Amino acid sequence: MPIALALAAALFYGGADFLGGLASRRTSTMSVVVWSQALGLLLLAAVLPLFGAHAVASDVAWGAACGVASAAAMVLLYRGLAIGTMGVVSPVSAVLGAAIPVIYGITLHGERPAALAYGGIAAALAAVACVSVAPGTRRAGGLPPGLAEAIGAGIAFAVFFIALAQTHAEAGLIPLLAARVTSLVLLTAGALAFGGIANVRVARPALGLVLLCGALDMCANVFYVVAAHTGLLSIVVVLTQLYPATTVVLAGIVVRERLGRWQWIGVILALGGALAIAAA
Repeated sequence: MPIALALAAALFYGGADFLGGLASRRTSTMSVVVWSQALGLLLLAAVLPLFGAHAVASDVAWGAACGVASAAAMVLLYRGLAIGTMGVVSPVSAVLGAAIPVIYGITLHGERPAALAYGGIAAALAAVACVSVAPGTRRAGGLPPGLAEAIGAGIAFAVFFIALAQTHAEAGLIPLLAARVTSLVLLTAGALAFGGIANVRVARPALGLVLLCGALDMCANVFYVVAAHTGLLSIVVVLTQLYPATTVVLAGIVVRERLGRWQWIGVILALGGALAIAAA
C-alpha cells in the first residue's frame, strides 16, 4: 500500500505541475495559483477529520512559514512552466528542492549523508549547467526562458521542506493546513494588490485545468503523508521524487515538446540527482 500511494503521489504531483503550467499559458499565473490553492484547501479541510493530530503552537508557526515558501515556489514554478520548457523546468526545480535541504543538514546540523547524496548534489549542479547551455531562445541575461524561475522555485521548495521538517509527526496535517491558509492569503492579497480583480479572474478555457491542478496537488499531498506514515520513508521519498518524469512525459505527448541533446542530459541528471539524494 505505501508503495502504491507513493507512486500515486508522484503521478499526481507531476500531473499537477503540467496542468498548472499549461493553464498559465492560457490565463494569468496568479489566477492559476490562487484558485488551485483554494480548491486544495477545501479538499484538505474535507479530509482533515480523518487524520488524528496533536499540534502545538510551533507546528502552526512552522506551517505558516511553509506557506510563505510555498506561495513563492508555486508562482515561480507555474510562471517557469508557462514561459519555458516544461520538461526542463520541472526536473530542475525538483532537484534543487531536494539538494538544498541536504546541504542545509550537512552544514548546519552536522549530518553525514551517504556518498550517494553528494553525487546527487553534483548531478543537480551539472543539470542546471547543462540546461543553461542548451540551444534556443535566451533572455538578455543569457538563461533560457523559465530557467531562472525554475531555480527560484527550487530554492523556495527547499525552504518549504526545511521548515516542514521542524514540525512534529504528531501534528498530522495541521502544518499543511496552516501552510495552505497562509499561502492562499498571501497569494490573494498579492494578486489583488498588483493587478486588481482581473489578476485573479480565470479565463474560461483554463478553468477546468486550474481546478484539476488543485485537486491533483492536494491529493498528492495526502497520498504522500499517508505513505510516509505507513511505509519506509526512504522508499516513499525515492518513489515520490519520480514526479518530474510525469511532467516530462505529458509535455512530450500533449504539447509535443522536443528537447535538445544538452537539455536531455540535464533532465536525466536532474532526475538521477533527485533519486540519488532521496535514496541516500
